Amino acid sequence: MNVYAPILVLGAIAVAFAVFSVIVSRIVGPKRLNRAKLEAYECGIEPAPQAVGSARFPVKYYMTAMLFIIFDIEIVFLYPWAVHFDALGFFGLVAMALFIFNVSVAYAYEWRRGGLSWD
Repeated sequence: MNVYAPILVLGAIAVAFAVFSVIVSRIVGPKRLNRAKLEAYECGIEPAPQAVGSARFPVKYYMTAMLFIIFDIEIVFLYPWAVHFDALGFFGLVAMALFIFNVSVAYAYEWRRGGLSWD
């Protein structure tokens, strides 16, 4: 149990901070509601009155999702690799070089399709 005590303490602090932040923001925050604040927000697109199922999402929505997945997968694999870099040796270096190459191809595709321009 002593091994898991720091993890439990950190989890308790995180939960306490989250609950504290929500409660304080409700108490201290402004309470001026208007029509725009009450509308549903979806991926930065202004909501338009359309029939359900007839609207198509723009490609920018999917490009943003793909960019998030690329960043997420890159961090998930790079962090453990950096922690155990010495133990992996040459095989780990080659495997990570191939992974970085694959991620670079995905970044190049995203850049070419205009997913990195936020206008």
